[in-house]
Amino acid sequence: MAKDITDAGPPPSASLKPNAIGFLDALVIGLNATSPAYSVAAVIGPIVALVGIYAPGVMIASFVPMLLIASAFYYLNKVDQDCGTTFSWVTRAMGPWAGWLGGWAITMTGVLVVGSLADVAVTFFLLAVGLDSWADNDVVRQVLTVLLIVVMTALCVIGTEVSARIQNVLILAQVACLLAFAVVALYRVYADTGTLDSVQPKFSWLDPFGAGGASLTASLLLGVFIYWGWESAVNLTEEVEDSATAPGKAAVWSTVLLLVTYLAVAFAVVGYAGTAYLAENAAEEEFIFALLAEEAMGGWDWVVLLAVSTSALASTQTTIIPASRTGLSMARRHALPAHFGRINPRFRTPDVSTWWVAGIAIVWYLVLYQLSENALFDSLTALSLLIAFYYALTGVACAVYYRRQLTRSARNFFLIGLGPLIGAGLLAWLLVESVADMSDPANSYSGVSWLGLGPPLVIGIGILVTGVVLMVVWRLMAPVFWSEHPSVVDPDLVPGRHGKES
Repeated sequence: MAKDITDAGPPPSASLKPNAIGFLDALVIGLNATSPAYSVAAVIGPIVALVGIYAPGVMIASFVPMLLIASAFYYLNKVDQDCGTTFSWVTRAMGPWAGWLGGWAITMTGVLVVGSLADVAVTFFLLAVGLDSWADNDVVRQVLTVLLIVVMTALCVIGTEVSARIQNVLILAQVACLLAFAVVALYRVYADTGTLDSVQPKFSWLDPFGAGGASLTASLLLGVFIYWGWESAVNLTEEVEDSATAPGKAAVWSTVLLLVTYLAVAFAVVGYAGTAYLAENAAEEEFIFALLAEEAMGGWDWVVLLAVSTSALASTQTTIIPASRTGLSMARRHALPAHFGRINPRFRTPDVSTWWVAGIAIVWYLVLYQLSENALFDSLTALSLLIAFYYALTGVACAVYYRRQLTRSARNFFLIGLGPLIGAGLLAWLLVESVADMSDPANSYSGVSWLGLGPPLVIGIGILVTGVVLMVVWRLMAPVFWSEHPSVVDPDLVPGRHGKES
Protein backbone atom coordinates (compact mmCIF):
# COMPACT_ATOMS: atom_id res chain seq x y z
CA MET A 1 0.00 0.00 0.00
CA ALA A 2 1.26 3.49 -0.80
CA LYS A 3 2.75 5.34 2.08
CA ASP A 4 0.13 7.45 3.84
CA ILE A 5 1.26 11.04 3.62
CA THR A 6 -0.51 11.93 6.86
CA ASP A 7 1.81 9.62 8.75
CA ALA A 8 4.91 11.33 7.37
CA GLY A 9 4.92 14.31 9.71
CA PRO A 10 7.79 16.73 10.09
CA PRO A 11 11.02 15.58 11.74
CA PRO A 12 11.07 15.95 15.55
CA SER A 13 13.28 19.05 15.40
CA ALA A 14 10.68 20.79 13.25
CA SER A 15 7.64 19.80 15.25
CA LEU A 16 5.48 22.02 17.41
CA LYS A 17 6.49 22.09 21.05
CA PRO A 18 4.71 19.21 22.84
CA ASN A 19 3.24 19.61 26.34
CA ALA A 20 3.70 23.39 26.16
CA ILE A 21 0.42 24.09 27.96
CA GLY A 22 -2.09 22.24 30.12
CA PHE A 23 -5.84 21.65 30.11
CA LEU A 24 -6.73 24.89 31.93
CA ASP A 25 -4.59 26.93 29.52
CA ALA A 26 -6.36 25.31 26.58
CA LEU A 27 -9.74 25.97 28.20
CA VAL A 28 -8.90 29.65 28.68
CA ILE A 29 -7.72 29.98 25.08
CA GLY A 30 -10.96 28.37 23.86
CA LEU A 31 -13.00 30.80 25.94
CA ASN A 32 -11.02 33.85 24.90
CA ALA A 33 -11.19 32.91 21.23
CA THR A 34 -14.94 33.51 21.31
CA SER A 35 -14.40 37.02 22.74
CA PRO A 36 -17.34 36.70 25.18
CA ALA A 37 -17.73 40.35 26.20
CA TYR A 38 -17.38 41.66 22.67
CA SER A 39 -19.59 38.95 21.18
CA VAL A 40 -22.49 39.38 23.59
CA ALA A 41 -22.22 43.16 23.32
CA ALA A 42 -22.32 42.95 19.54
CA VAL A 43 -25.42 40.78 19.30
CA ILE A 44 -27.55 41.48 22.37
CA GLY A 45 -29.16 44.59 20.87
CA PRO A 46 -30.05 43.01 17.50
CA ILE A 47 -31.28 39.81 19.18
CA VAL A 48 -33.55 41.74 21.54
CA ALA A 49 -34.80 43.74 18.58
CA LEU A 50 -35.80 40.43 16.99
CA VAL A 51 -37.14 38.36 19.89
CA GLY A 52 -37.55 40.79 22.80
CA ILE A 53 -37.35 39.31 26.29
CA TYR A 54 -36.63 35.85 24.88
CA ALA A 55 -32.99 36.75 24.12
CA PRO A 56 -31.70 34.43 26.90
CA GLY A 57 -33.68 31.59 25.32
CA VAL A 58 -31.95 32.22 22.00
CA MET A 59 -28.62 31.87 23.81
CA ILE A 60 -29.71 28.38 24.89
CA ALA A 61 -31.02 27.38 21.46
CA SER A 62 -27.80 28.54 19.76
CA PHE A 63 -25.79 26.56 22.28
CA VAL A 64 -27.30 23.22 21.21
CA PRO A 65 -25.60 22.83 17.79
CA MET A 66 -22.35 24.15 19.27
CA LEU A 67 -22.33 21.46 21.96
CA LEU A 68 -23.12 18.74 19.43
CA ILE A 69 -20.30 19.86 17.14
CA ALA A 70 -17.96 20.16 20.14
CA SER A 71 -18.69 16.47 20.75
CA ALA A 72 -17.54 15.74 17.20
CA PHE A 73 -14.32 17.69 17.82
CA TYR A 74 -13.73 15.71 21.01
CA TYR A 75 -14.08 12.27 19.43
CA LEU A 76 -12.20 13.11 16.24
CA ASN A 77 -9.33 14.59 18.25
CA LYS A 78 -9.07 11.33 20.23
CA VAL A 79 -7.93 9.50 17.11
CA ASP A 80 -6.14 12.24 15.20
CA GLN A 81 -4.27 14.86 17.21
CA ASP A 82 -3.48 17.13 14.31
CA CYS A 83 -3.42 20.92 14.66
CA GLY A 84 -5.31 21.15 11.35
CA THR A 85 -8.44 19.71 13.04
CA THR A 86 -11.27 19.98 10.49
CA PHE A 87 -8.87 19.89 7.54
CA SER A 88 -7.18 16.72 8.75
CA TRP A 89 -10.33 14.94 9.91
CA VAL A 90 -12.48 15.72 6.88
CA THR A 91 -9.66 14.71 4.55
CA ARG A 92 -9.38 11.32 6.24
CA ALA A 93 -13.12 10.75 6.41
CA MET A 94 -14.41 12.37 3.22
CA GLY A 95 -11.46 12.89 0.92
CA PRO A 96 -9.00 15.67 -0.05
CA TRP A 97 -11.39 18.00 -1.87
CA ALA A 98 -13.76 18.41 1.07
CA GLY A 99 -10.82 18.52 3.48
CA TRP A 100 -9.07 21.28 1.55
CA LEU A 101 -12.18 23.44 1.49
CA GLY A 102 -12.70 22.90 5.22
CA GLY A 103 -9.15 24.09 5.88
CA TRP A 104 -9.64 27.08 3.60
CA ALA A 105 -12.81 28.09 5.47
CA ILE A 106 -11.03 28.01 8.86
CA THR A 107 -8.11 30.05 7.58
CA MET A 108 -10.32 32.71 6.03
CA THR A 109 -12.43 33.17 9.17
CA GLY A 110 -9.27 34.40 10.88
CA VAL A 111 -8.49 36.75 8.02
CA LEU A 112 -12.00 38.23 8.09
CA VAL A 113 -12.25 38.89 11.81
CA VAL A 114 -8.80 39.73 13.18
CA GLY A 115 -8.81 43.33 11.95
CA SER A 116 -12.25 44.04 13.34
CA LEU A 117 -11.39 42.52 16.72
CA ALA A 118 -8.21 44.57 17.00
CA ASP A 119 -10.14 47.70 16.02
CA VAL A 120 -12.69 47.07 18.78
CA ALA A 121 -9.92 46.40 21.32
CA VAL A 122 -8.25 49.72 20.48
CA THR A 123 -11.49 51.71 20.38
CA PHE A 124 -12.82 50.51 23.72
CA PHE A 125 -9.46 50.89 25.43
CA LEU A 126 -9.27 54.51 24.26
CA LEU A 127 -12.81 55.09 25.52
CA ALA A 128 -12.00 53.43 28.86
CA VAL A 129 -9.04 55.73 29.48
CA GLY A 130 -10.88 58.85 28.35
CA LEU A 131 -9.20 59.34 24.97
CA ASP A 132 -12.49 59.71 23.11
CA SER A 133 -11.00 62.06 20.50
CA TRP A 134 -8.43 59.42 19.56
CA ALA A 135 -11.18 56.82 19.26
CA ASP A 136 -13.07 59.13 16.88
CA ASN A 137 -10.00 59.69 14.70
CA ASP A 138 -9.99 57.07 11.92
CA VAL A 139 -6.29 57.43 11.09
CA VAL A 140 -5.16 57.11 14.71
CA ARG A 141 -7.41 54.12 15.31
CA GLN A 142 -6.30 52.31 12.16
CA VAL A 143 -2.60 52.84 12.93
CA LEU A 144 -3.05 51.56 16.48
CA THR A 145 -5.10 48.61 15.19
CA VAL A 146 -2.36 47.53 12.77
CA LEU A 147 0.29 47.88 15.49
CA LEU A 148 -1.82 45.78 17.84
CA ILE A 149 -2.20 43.01 15.25
CA VAL A 150 1.58 43.00 14.75
CA VAL A 151 2.23 42.79 18.50
CA MET A 152 -0.30 40.01 19.09
CA THR A 153 1.06 38.08 16.10
CA ALA A 154 4.59 38.39 17.47
CA LEU A 155 3.36 36.98 20.80
CA CYS A 156 1.84 34.01 18.94
CA VAL A 157 5.19 33.37 17.27
CA ILE A 158 7.27 33.79 20.43
CA GLY A 159 5.57 30.83 22.02
CA THR A 160 2.40 29.07 23.10
CA GLU A 161 3.35 29.32 26.78
CA VAL A 162 3.63 33.12 26.57
CA SER A 163 0.31 33.29 24.73
CA ALA A 164 -1.34 31.13 27.39
CA ARG A 165 -0.07 33.29 30.26
CA ILE A 166 -1.36 36.44 28.59
CA GLN A 167 -4.70 34.76 27.90
CA ASN A 168 -5.04 33.76 31.57
CA VAL A 169 -4.69 37.38 32.65
CA LEU A 170 -7.09 38.65 29.98
CA ILE A 171 -9.84 36.13 30.79
CA LEU A 172 -9.67 37.02 34.49
CA ALA A 173 -9.95 40.74 33.72
CA GLN A 174 -12.76 40.14 31.26
CA VAL A 175 -14.85 37.89 33.48
CA ALA A 176 -14.35 40.12 36.53
CA CYS A 177 -15.54 43.16 34.58
CA LEU A 178 -18.55 41.34 33.15
CA LEU A 179 -19.58 39.99 36.55
CA ALA A 180 -19.23 43.45 38.07
CA PHE A 181 -21.55 44.86 35.44
CA ALA A 182 -24.08 42.01 35.79
CA VAL A 183 -24.17 42.29 39.59
CA VAL A 184 -24.60 46.07 39.58
CA ALA A 185 -27.22 45.98 36.83
CA LEU A 186 -29.32 43.24 38.48
CA TYR A 187 -29.01 44.90 41.91
CA ARG A 188 -30.36 48.13 40.50
CA VAL A 189 -33.20 46.25 38.79
CA TYR A 190 -34.39 44.68 42.04
CA ALA A 191 -33.70 47.85 44.06
CA ASP A 192 -35.70 49.80 41.48
CA THR A 193 -32.95 52.40 41.11
CA GLY A 194 -32.32 51.95 37.41
CA THR A 195 -32.34 54.85 34.97
CA LEU A 196 -34.07 52.96 32.17
CA ASP A 197 -37.29 50.96 31.82
CA SER A 198 -36.10 48.02 33.87
CA VAL A 199 -38.02 44.76 34.11
CA GLN A 200 -37.42 41.96 36.59
CA PRO A 201 -36.06 38.78 34.95
CA LYS A 202 -38.33 35.74 34.68
CA PHE A 203 -37.68 32.07 33.91
CA SER A 204 -40.05 32.37 30.94
CA TRP A 205 -37.32 34.35 29.17
CA LEU A 206 -35.48 31.04 28.71
CA ASP A 207 -38.08 29.84 26.20
CA PRO A 208 -36.19 29.87 22.88
CA PHE A 209 -39.42 29.57 20.88
CA GLY A 210 -41.19 32.44 22.59
CA ALA A 211 -40.93 34.73 19.58
CA GLY A 212 -41.01 32.07 16.85
CA GLY A 213 -41.09 32.57 13.09
CA ALA A 214 -38.51 34.43 11.03
CA SER A 215 -37.37 36.43 14.05
CA LEU A 216 -36.21 33.23 15.74
CA THR A 217 -34.26 32.13 12.67
CA ALA A 218 -32.49 35.46 12.32
CA SER A 219 -31.63 35.58 16.01
CA LEU A 220 -30.23 32.03 15.95
CA LEU A 221 -27.81 33.08 13.21
CA LEU A 222 -26.53 35.79 15.53
CA GLY A 223 -26.45 33.34 18.42
CA VAL A 224 -24.22 30.92 16.53
CA PHE A 225 -21.72 33.71 15.90
CA ILE A 226 -21.20 34.43 19.60
CA TYR A 227 -20.17 30.82 20.32
CA TRP A 228 -17.77 30.55 17.41
CA GLY A 229 -14.08 30.16 18.30
CA TRP A 230 -14.10 27.58 21.10
CA GLU A 231 -12.27 25.07 18.86
CA SER A 232 -9.05 27.10 19.11
CA ALA A 233 -8.22 24.84 22.06
CA VAL A 234 -8.23 21.83 19.73
CA ASN A 235 -6.00 23.55 17.18
CA LEU A 236 -3.34 23.50 19.92
CA THR A 237 -3.72 19.74 20.36
CA GLU A 238 -0.10 19.00 19.43
CA GLU A 239 1.07 21.45 22.08
CA VAL A 240 -1.26 20.43 24.96
CA GLU A 241 -0.54 17.88 27.67
CA ASP A 242 -2.65 14.71 27.28
CA SER A 243 -3.32 15.70 23.68
CA ALA A 244 -5.70 12.81 22.96
CA THR A 245 -8.39 14.02 25.38
CA ALA A 246 -7.56 17.38 27.03
CA PRO A 247 -8.11 19.62 23.97
CA GLY A 248 -11.46 18.01 23.21
CA LYS A 249 -12.58 18.33 26.82
CA ALA A 250 -11.49 21.99 26.80
CA ALA A 251 -13.63 22.59 23.71
CA VAL A 252 -16.72 21.00 25.26
CA TRP A 253 -16.32 22.75 28.60
CA SER A 254 -15.71 26.12 26.98
CA THR A 255 -19.10 25.95 25.25
CA VAL A 256 -20.78 25.17 28.58
CA LEU A 257 -19.02 28.02 30.40
CA LEU A 258 -19.89 30.36 27.56
CA LEU A 259 -23.56 29.46 27.92
CA VAL A 260 -23.50 30.34 31.64
CA THR A 261 -21.69 33.63 30.94
CA TYR A 262 -24.03 34.64 28.12
CA LEU A 263 -27.15 33.83 30.12
CA ALA A 264 -25.98 35.90 33.11
CA VAL A 265 -25.11 38.92 30.99
CA ALA A 266 -28.25 38.60 28.84
CA PHE A 267 -30.50 38.58 31.92
CA ALA A 268 -28.64 41.61 33.33
CA VAL A 269 -28.75 43.60 30.10
CA VAL A 270 -32.37 42.88 29.20
CA GLY A 271 -33.50 43.31 32.80
CA TYR A 272 -31.77 46.66 33.28
CA ALA A 273 -32.31 48.28 29.89
CA GLY A 274 -35.65 46.80 28.89
CA THR A 275 -36.52 45.61 25.40
CA ALA A 276 -37.57 48.99 23.98
CA TYR A 277 -34.24 50.69 24.73
CA LEU A 278 -32.19 47.78 23.35
CA ALA A 279 -34.28 47.56 20.18
CA GLU A 280 -33.99 51.31 19.57
CA ASN A 281 -30.20 51.15 19.94
CA ALA A 282 -29.65 47.83 18.15
CA ALA A 283 -27.77 49.59 15.37
CA GLU A 284 -25.08 50.59 17.87
CA GLU A 285 -23.81 47.00 17.78
CA GLU A 286 -20.98 46.47 20.29
CA PHE A 287 -21.26 50.08 21.49
CA ILE A 288 -24.48 49.16 23.30
CA PHE A 289 -22.27 48.20 26.26
CA ALA A 290 -20.69 51.65 26.23
CA LEU A 291 -24.18 53.17 26.52
CA LEU A 292 -25.36 50.75 29.19
CA ALA A 293 -22.16 51.03 31.21
CA GLU A 294 -22.65 54.77 31.60
CA GLU A 295 -26.30 54.28 32.55
CA ALA A 296 -25.77 51.46 35.07
CA MET A 297 -22.36 52.22 36.56
CA GLY A 298 -21.93 55.96 36.21
CA GLY A 299 -18.28 56.89 36.74
CA TRP A 300 -17.33 53.22 36.80
CA ASP A 301 -18.35 52.68 33.18
CA TRP A 302 -14.68 52.16 32.31
CA VAL A 303 -14.99 48.70 33.89
CA VAL A 304 -17.35 47.48 31.16
CA LEU A 305 -15.44 49.30 28.43
CA LEU A 306 -12.30 47.54 29.62
CA ALA A 307 -14.12 44.19 29.56
CA VAL A 308 -14.98 44.60 25.88
CA SER A 309 -11.46 45.81 25.10
CA THR A 310 -9.74 42.87 26.83
CA SER A 311 -12.23 40.50 25.23
CA ALA A 312 -11.44 41.70 21.72
CA LEU A 313 -7.72 41.88 22.53
CA ALA A 314 -7.65 38.27 23.69
CA SER A 315 -9.60 37.10 20.68
CA THR A 316 -7.29 38.99 18.32
CA GLN A 317 -4.52 36.69 19.47
CA THR A 318 -6.44 33.43 19.79
CA THR A 319 -8.18 33.80 16.41
CA ILE A 320 -4.79 33.75 14.71
CA ILE A 321 -4.06 30.33 16.26
CA PRO A 322 -6.52 28.10 14.33
CA ALA A 323 -5.82 29.85 11.02
CA SER A 324 -2.04 29.53 11.36
CA ARG A 325 -2.13 25.94 12.64
CA THR A 326 -4.46 24.93 9.83
CA GLY A 327 -2.06 26.48 7.31
CA LEU A 328 0.80 24.53 8.89
CA SER A 329 -1.15 21.27 8.74
CA MET A 330 -2.12 21.81 5.11
CA ALA A 331 1.47 22.61 4.13
CA ARG A 332 3.00 19.53 5.73
CA ARG A 333 0.37 17.41 3.95
CA HIS A 334 1.40 19.10 0.66
CA ALA A 335 -1.99 20.79 0.34
CA LEU A 336 -0.24 24.20 0.40
CA PRO A 337 3.28 25.35 -0.55
CA ALA A 338 5.92 23.93 1.76
CA HIS A 339 7.07 27.26 3.23
CA PHE A 340 3.74 27.61 5.05
CA GLY A 341 4.80 24.56 7.05
CA ARG A 342 7.94 26.13 8.45
CA ILE A 343 8.29 25.89 12.22
CA ASN A 344 10.52 28.35 14.01
CA PRO A 345 13.45 26.29 15.38
CA ARG A 346 13.73 28.46 18.51
CA PHE A 347 10.10 29.01 19.48
CA ARG A 348 8.66 25.82 17.87
CA THR A 349 5.67 27.72 16.43
CA PRO A 350 4.48 28.05 12.80
CA ASP A 351 5.99 31.48 12.20
CA VAL A 352 5.51 31.73 8.43
CA SER A 353 1.82 30.78 8.37
CA THR A 354 1.19 32.98 11.43
CA TRP A 355 2.68 36.08 9.80
CA TRP A 356 0.88 35.34 6.54
CA VAL A 357 -2.48 35.22 8.32
CA ALA A 358 -1.72 38.49 10.09
CA GLY A 359 -0.49 40.18 6.92
CA ILE A 360 -3.54 39.24 4.87
CA ALA A 361 -5.83 40.21 7.75
CA ILE A 362 -4.21 43.67 7.95
CA VAL A 363 -4.62 44.22 4.21
CA TRP A 364 -8.24 43.05 4.36
CA TYR A 365 -8.98 45.38 7.27
CA LEU A 366 -7.39 48.44 5.67
CA VAL A 367 -8.91 47.92 2.22
CA LEU A 368 -12.43 47.36 3.50
CA TYR A 369 -12.17 50.24 5.94
CA GLN A 370 -11.27 52.56 3.08
CA LEU A 371 -14.43 51.44 1.28
CA SER A 372 -16.54 52.09 4.38
CA GLU A 373 -16.82 50.98 7.98
CA ASN A 374 -20.06 49.25 7.01
CA ALA A 375 -18.16 47.13 4.47
CA LEU A 376 -15.99 45.87 7.32
CA PHE A 377 -19.09 44.91 9.30
CA ASP A 378 -20.51 43.22 6.20
CA SER A 379 -17.41 41.03 6.03
CA LEU A 380 -18.06 39.94 9.60
CA THR A 381 -21.62 39.00 8.68
CA ALA A 382 -20.19 36.76 5.96
CA LEU A 383 -18.44 34.83 8.73
CA SER A 384 -21.65 32.95 9.49
CA LEU A 385 -21.42 31.22 6.11
CA LEU A 386 -17.88 29.97 6.69
CA ILE A 387 -18.54 29.03 10.32
CA ALA A 388 -21.67 27.03 9.53
CA PHE A 389 -19.89 25.35 6.62
CA TYR A 390 -16.84 23.98 8.40
CA TYR A 391 -18.67 23.16 11.64
CA ALA A 392 -21.28 21.19 9.70
CA LEU A 393 -18.56 19.48 7.68
CA THR A 394 -16.85 18.39 10.90
CA GLY A 395 -20.11 16.97 12.30
CA VAL A 396 -20.66 14.87 9.19
CA ALA A 397 -17.02 13.76 9.15
CA CYS A 398 -17.33 12.46 12.71
CA ALA A 399 -20.28 10.22 11.84
CA VAL A 400 -18.57 8.98 8.67
CA TYR A 401 -15.25 8.39 10.40
CA TYR A 402 -16.81 6.27 13.16
CA ARG A 403 -19.59 4.78 11.02
CA ARG A 404 -18.82 1.15 11.93
CA GLN A 405 -18.81 1.86 15.65
CA LEU A 406 -22.09 3.74 15.90
CA THR A 407 -24.25 0.70 16.65
CA ARG A 408 -21.94 -0.77 19.29
CA SER A 409 -23.39 1.25 22.14
CA ALA A 410 -26.00 3.90 22.86
CA ARG A 411 -23.23 6.35 23.74
CA ASN A 412 -21.55 5.88 20.38
CA PHE A 413 -24.83 6.23 18.53
CA PHE A 414 -25.91 9.45 20.22
CA LEU A 415 -22.62 11.22 21.01
CA ILE A 416 -20.54 10.22 17.99
CA GLY A 417 -23.17 9.70 15.31
CA LEU A 418 -26.63 11.17 15.80
CA GLY A 419 -25.57 14.18 17.89
CA PRO A 420 -22.95 15.53 15.46
CA LEU A 421 -25.28 14.85 12.52
CA ILE A 422 -28.09 16.79 14.18
CA GLY A 423 -25.66 19.62 14.90
CA ALA A 424 -24.52 19.56 11.27
CA GLY A 425 -28.14 19.53 10.08
CA LEU A 426 -29.06 22.53 12.23
CA LEU A 427 -26.06 24.47 10.97
CA ALA A 428 -26.84 23.51 7.36
CA TRP A 429 -30.36 24.83 7.85
CA LEU A 430 -28.98 28.06 9.32
CA LEU A 431 -26.57 28.29 6.39
CA VAL A 432 -29.42 28.11 3.90
CA GLU A 433 -31.45 30.64 5.87
CA SER A 434 -28.41 32.88 6.08
CA VAL A 435 -27.89 32.80 2.32
CA ALA A 436 -31.54 33.70 1.76
CA ASP A 437 -31.30 36.55 4.24
CA MET A 438 -28.02 37.90 2.86
CA SER A 439 -29.32 37.89 -0.70
CA ASP A 440 -31.38 40.96 0.17
CA PRO A 441 -29.13 44.06 0.18
CA ALA A 442 -31.48 45.75 2.65
CA ASN A 443 -30.34 43.29 5.34
CA SER A 444 -26.69 44.36 5.15
CA TYR A 445 -25.02 47.01 7.27
CA SER A 446 -24.32 49.21 4.29
CA GLY A 447 -27.74 48.69 2.73
CA VAL A 448 -26.17 48.78 -0.73
CA SER A 449 -26.27 46.21 -3.50
CA TRP A 450 -23.26 44.34 -4.83
CA LEU A 451 -24.11 42.51 -8.05
CA GLY A 452 -27.77 42.59 -7.02
CA LEU A 453 -27.04 40.83 -3.72
CA GLY A 454 -26.16 41.84 -0.18
CA PRO A 455 -22.42 42.53 0.31
CA PRO A 456 -22.03 39.76 2.95
CA LEU A 457 -23.26 37.12 0.51
CA VAL A 458 -21.00 38.43 -2.25
CA ILE A 459 -18.03 38.32 0.13
CA GLY A 460 -18.92 34.78 1.22
CA ILE A 461 -19.35 33.54 -2.35
CA GLY A 462 -16.17 35.33 -3.40
CA ILE A 463 -14.16 33.60 -0.67
CA LEU A 464 -15.60 30.20 -1.63
CA VAL A 465 -14.92 30.70 -5.35
CA THR A 466 -11.40 31.92 -4.62
CA GLY A 467 -10.82 28.82 -2.52
CA VAL A 468 -12.05 26.50 -5.26
CA VAL A 469 -9.85 28.21 -7.86
CA LEU A 470 -6.75 28.04 -5.64
CA MET A 471 -7.50 24.40 -4.84
CA VAL A 472 -7.77 23.45 -8.51
CA VAL A 473 -4.62 25.38 -9.41
CA TRP A 474 -2.66 23.70 -6.62
CA ARG A 475 -4.06 20.32 -7.65
CA LEU A 476 -2.63 20.87 -11.14
CA MET A 477 0.70 22.22 -9.87
CA ALA A 478 1.31 19.77 -7.01
CA PRO A 479 -1.01 16.74 -7.08
CA VAL A 480 0.76 14.89 -4.24
CA PHE A 481 -1.96 15.67 -1.67
CA TRP A 482 -4.65 14.30 -3.97
CA SER A 483 -2.71 11.27 -5.24
CA GLU A 484 -1.58 10.07 -1.83
CA HIS A 485 -4.44 11.24 0.36
CA PRO A 486 -5.51 8.94 3.19
CA SER A 487 -8.31 6.50 2.60
CA VAL A 488 -11.37 6.44 4.81
CA VAL A 489 -9.94 4.61 7.78
CA ASP A 490 -11.34 1.78 9.79
CA PRO A 491 -13.01 3.21 12.90
CA ASP A 492 -11.40 0.53 15.07
CA LEU A 493 -8.70 2.97 16.00
CA VAL A 494 -6.08 3.19 18.68
CA PRO A 495 -6.02 6.78 20.03
CA GLY A 496 -2.84 8.43 18.86
CA ARG A 497 -1.38 11.01 16.57
CA HIS A 498 -2.88 9.69 13.38
CA GLY A 499 -4.83 6.62 14.35
CA LYS A 500 -4.32 3.24 12.68
CA GLU A 501 -4.75 2.50 9.01
CA SER A 502 -7.06 -0.27 7.92
